[in-house]
Amino acid sequence: MKYSDTFKEKVVYEYLQGPFGYRRLAKNYNIPSKKIIEEWVQAFRAFGKEGLKRKASKTVYPVQFKVDVLHWMKSNSASLSETATRFGLNRPALISSWKHTVMKEGIAGLEPKPKGRPSMAKKPKKDDQTKHEWSREEQLKRENELLRLENSYLKKLRAFRENPDAYLEKHKQRWHSNSKKKDTD
Repeated sequence: MKYSDTFKEKVVYEYLQGPFGYRRLAKNYNIPSKKIIEEWVQAFRAFGKEGLKRKASKTVYPVQFKVDVLHWMKSNSASLSETATRFGLNRPALISSWKHTVMKEGIAGLEPKPKGRPSMAKKPKKDDQTKHEWSREEQLKRENELLRLENSYLKKLRAFRENPDAYLEKHKQRWHSNSKKKDTD
């Protein structure tokens, strides 16, 4: 269920100023879990009112950023909330989702998925229907190229599985934020 920003603010202020705890507020406002209010309070404490606002559009994070977040969380034995606050994310569940995806699909699963229905293939014109026949030499070159790529991929995968921390450190790229802060002197 989605809650308005003003409603979230009201509940957070009531928690911060009143005698009620998470569980009692969740019951009073028919919120299914006290965890939701805990996350709102954490986001409010870390980012103020901005932490309670829903984003107008879905933010797409680079794969390297996601890997850095997961790596930091693991190496510092940090909780989801601590990690989210550290990296400026107001939804700790997002990190949990990334972690689950990596465990299930590997790092490749963190790549953005294409949205929408794929475009329909255009029917080739009658003139374009002549198929290119590959010579035996071209077929062998292509097969050789594919085998080289597969071999390279498997070597990298094996290196990552043997020591993920060392592999990530070796292939780490700096993540730069899209937002640039101006100096206010």
